[in-house]
Amino acid sequence: MFKNSALLDNTKSFFAEIGDITLFGGRFFREVFFPPFEFKELIRQCYNIGNRSLLLVSVTGFILGLVFTLQSRPTLEQFGAESWIPSMISISIIREIGPVIIALICAGRIGSGIGAELGSMRVTEQIDAMEVSGTNPFKYLVVTRIAAATLMLPLLVIIGDAIALFGSALVENLKSDVSYTLYFSKVFKAIAFGDIIPATIKTFFFGFAIGLIGCFKGYNCAKGTVGVGEASNAAVVYTSMLIFIIDFIAVFVTDIIFDI
Repeated sequence: MFKNSALLDNTKSFFAEIGDITLFGGRFFREVFFPPFEFKELIRQCYNIGNRSLLLVSVTGFILGLVFTLQSRPTLEQFGAESWIPSMISISIIREIGPVIIALICAGRIGSGIGAELGSMRVTEQIDAMEVSGTNPFKYLVVTRIAAATLMLPLLVIIGDAIALFGSALVENLKSDVSYTLYFSKVFKAIAFGDIIPATIKTFFFGFAIGLIGCFKGYNCAKGTVGVGEASNAAVVYTSMLIFIIDFIAVFVTDIIFDI
């Protein structure tokens, strides 16, 4: 009986939090299109989210290209299909592996950072002070961060994919003496707009999810320093789960559209 009661309470809490996140996202869409617009803060957040994540994304993409090619090559060599490596690697990275892995990396770096930052401001009553002074803290703190994450993540994914392909080309050049010109010629022959466009569109949703969950957890942080840590940790966990859900929906919808 106790277990059933606890399960029921957890289920209610889960759906209540989903409702709160939905309302939080709805408030973002209500305020993002109406003045005043915080352009300076938006640019600053784009710099914090984009530029400061660039090194991490670049290293991740480069290692991803190296490892994926090194792991795939022995299997393809058994079937005499080494010539398919550029095509297979490019399609896999651009369509699926690159966007998801980079989004998860950014969820850890960006989501936790936003959650901790806003959580600290809530605990130290800075957000309350902004409300008392007549400033709209939601528009200044939340709208700018969600918009910046939504805009910057696609750019980070594109850069990460490009560096991953360069890492793959480096392995092929060292292993099989394949020139970079030949490698990228095969890459561009293999990929089509049907590979690039859906993969790019879903990264906007990844960025929105990272910004939304990070801001929600930080903005509604419980009092105390423990609450800041919990908000930061929950932002990463929730965002990672949501990225996989969004990716599944995107792949499912894309498959239906291109089948039609």
